[in-house]
Amino acid sequence: MKFNWNSVYEFDDKVKKFCIDLEYKLRPRITHFLMAHMEKECSGDFSCFYFDVDLEKLYVTIARPTPLEFKRKIAAEFDREINQNFTNNLLPLL
Repeated sequence: MKFNWNSVYEFDDKVKKFCIDLEYKLRPRITHFLMAHMEKECSGDFSCFYFDVDLEKLYVTIARPTPLEFKRKIAAEFDREINQNFTNNLLPLL
């Protein structure tokens, strides 16, 4: 899986560190979600999944390069499971 970091701010060292810390929190959470919802279709290979992370809104979306059939299958659950309480989970990073 790949993360695209979207921000209106310059990616200085502080923002880069925040992105790294955020990815360490997001990656296991998203991997667990994909294993629960897409294991059969992907056989554990989630390299075709791309995610856009909006650093201002602290919101994750499934990005365009992700195959459309996969995106359609998980979109509603993804938003509910990944973005729900997203900000609360990040408070230690902010």
